[in-house]
Amino acid sequence: MTDGVKLGALLWNQYTPWADLRAGGIRADELGYDSLWTWDHLYPIVGSDDGPIIEGWLTLAAWAERTERARIGLMVGANTFRNPALVAKMATTLDHISGGRTVLGIGGAWFETEHRAYGIAFGESPGERLRWLEEAVKIMRGMLHGEEPSGSRYYDADSVRNDPMPVQERLPILIGGGGEKKTLRIVARYADACNVGGGFDTVKRKDEILRRHCEEVGRDESEIERTAGMGMCVIRDDQAEAERVAASIFEHNGNADPWKNQLVGTPEQVADRIRPYLGIGFRHLIIGFPAPYDAESMERLVREVKPELERG
Repeated sequence: MTDGVKLGALLWNQYTPWADLRAGGIRADELGYDSLWTWDHLYPIVGSDDGPIIEGWLTLAAWAERTERARIGLMVGANTFRNPALVAKMATTLDHISGGRTVLGIGGAWFETEHRAYGIAFGESPGERLRWLEEAVKIMRGMLHGEEPSGSRYYDADSVRNDPMPVQERLPILIGGGGEKKTLRIVARYADACNVGGGFDTVKRKDEILRRHCEEVGRDESEIERTAGMGMCVIRDDQAEAERVAASIFEHNGNADPWKNQLVGTPEQVADRIRPYLGIGFRHLIIGFPAPYDAESMERLVREVKPELERG
């Protein structure tokens, strides 16, 4: 028997009216999803980027007011978009709005198009953005712990105070990304949780590398919650019908080409695809739901697939 399987719902905030995104988050909470996420992007990232997208932080604030149990966060925040001290303050405020359910999701950022369009500094390389991220996480972690951190090389925070403190005794920082030399080492040093994706073999390899980084920096790897991005999900009793629905969803999202190797099929097929992750210690699976949010799949994942996973 496998205990403690957690499911997160990642609702894509592109190509959707606000009313549907709002309702989708409320429904996920009612169904019993353990966590609720959306993207931190300013242009769509799947299909054509010439389309609508709803801003992430304000989405979280609205969800926090209308949900009751799911933890709430960005999957993941773009560190380049905002001053890290301000982000820590925003996450703290969201923690109060949500009654202590906030996760501060953060990553180095990657989508150059939106940075150029909005006039946001993108840096010269992924390495530079990760150097920014590491200092940013130090500032965020300090503020959330009640310290008064200052910047050193990249940020001008000066003994910055966070008052009031979060509702949670330890508001978790989740770092998204699987960079093997730098990102996963930042996770080992500072994060409470991480998120990686790219399929089972990739996730397994990244986790092994994270464990080595933890050993090198003297961190107990069991302190870091592992979450895996599982792509998107469509569940039907017939695989062909599930694939048809998935294709229509991708078409809705900027005429995107359907992704391969997704959680698309019968409940049994979806459970079989998820099960290997449980065997390597990943108990928190983040499932993508693009607009238009498929109510049948959202419900059947919780009602049918999750019990099957918990039976082992």
